[in-house]
Amino acid sequence: MFVIPVKPGQEVIETVTAELAARGVQNGAIVLLVGAIDSCCISNMPKSDATRDILTEYKQPFEMAGTGEVKDGKPHIHCILGQEGNASWPVISIGHV
Repeated sequence: MFVIPVKPGQEVIETVTAELAARGVQNGAIVLLVGAIDSCCISNMPKSDATRDILTEYKQPFEMAGTGEVKDGKPHIHCILGQEGNASWPVISIGHV
């Protein structure tokens, strides 16, 4: 097991993918992803077609938590995003990074 730090200004998927390649990881588990991001693009599926993606871009900061897997050297991350305000339900989106 190892930690992959993602520094401010770095893109999450690019950074994780590069570190996995540097370590020769082809398959594995992403046990925990936690931190904050400035913006992101989240993918969800339409209920009528699970093979398609709906991409939504957010240009605002979020707290982020997630988990996932690595298959064939590519990270697949499921995440939950929370934003400032709306204390009764702060989650804005759940999907793939």
